[in-house]
Amino acid sequence: MREIKVVITKQNGKQSEGKGFSPTELEKAGIDKQQARRIGLPVDVKRKSLHDENVETIKAQAEKAKAESKPKEPEIQAEPEEKPKKKTKK
Repeated sequence: MREIKVVITKQNGKQSEGKGFSPTELEKAGIDKQQARRIGLPVDVKRKSLHDENVETIKAQAEKAKAESKPKEPEIQAEPEEKPKKKTKK
């Protein structure tokens, strides 16, 4: 599973890693908690803040998950050409 970094900006302007994305960020990105957990995004229900860079990260990860989950079309392989058989003398 991929490790996604959650960025939290503190009041003094410093940034730190968070435990998960806030429900507000998930809502703004158009994803609910169950979908987020299915695609491997950590969710921290205690957080209330909203950071735009986290919303962009959520959207990018959701797009990657959609691209990975699409069933691939089977590749049509051309049949190998048959080589003419050599005639053997008896």
